Amino acid sequence: VYVWDMDETLILLKSLLDRSFAGHFEGLKDLDKGVEIGKRWENIILEVCDGHFFYEEIENYNEPCLNSLLQYDDGKDLTKYDFEADCFDDANKRKLAYRHRAIADKYAKGLEKILDNRTVKVWSDLYSLTDKYTDGWLSSAHKLLEESNINCIVTSGSLVPSVGKCLLYRLDDVVIYSSWEKGKLQCFKWIKELYPNVRFCAIGDGHEERSAAAIMKWPFVKMEINPHRFPGLNLSMIHAIMDAAD
Repeated sequence: VYVWDMDETLILLKSLLDRSFAGHFEGLKDLDKGVEIGKRWENIILEVCDGHFFYEEIENYNEPCLNSLLQYDDGKDLTKYDFEADCFDDANKRKLAYRHRAIADKYAKGLEKILDNRTVKVWSDLYSLTDKYTDGWLSSAHKLLEESNINCIVTSGSLVPSVGKCLLYRLDDVVIYSSWEKGKLQCFKWIKELYPNVRFCAIGDGHEERSAAAIMKWPFVKMEINPHRFPGLNLSMIHAIMDAAD
């Protein structure tokens, strides 16, 4: 099981906005172009999350994962459910659970099923532009996840924007955890409960996931521009690091 950090590991956003990604290339990358790309990602992430994932309503009610509230979900058919008229508030966990189930359904279907043609083209063009600017970072991450058996993402960001990012950055078929309140160590423990008796490897760029991996006694791959980065990182390198840690 591969346990990934999201931001600045599988995707790039902050380092585009603050110019630190381009700064590593000593003038070979257009700094302002990176900022422009980052701002366009911010806009489309917010557009998708507000328009399709109830983010404006539920941003203050973050949960660790989309199935955290299953105990409150009575399984009601949501096909014709009127989310705009149900008077949602934080005291009603059932209505929040409905929203999480609706988000999970959309996540499973993919953005092509819920976005109009114009937005799909804007998204596709932005993905291609970003991949070119970052020398294949996004497509390499996508390819590596396709080759891996089981992938989990533990992100310090809140859950709904993280789901939106996964879809927009084409990180398909991953289990997503938000460590916003509980921390990455707790999320790592939950993941281990899901997948007993297997090997784990954590991959990320930050201190928190490195520390959590050390406590769990999992090998850790640090992502940075050098030496481990996309598109250079591959499964053979990860397995070599895992074997060295055993």
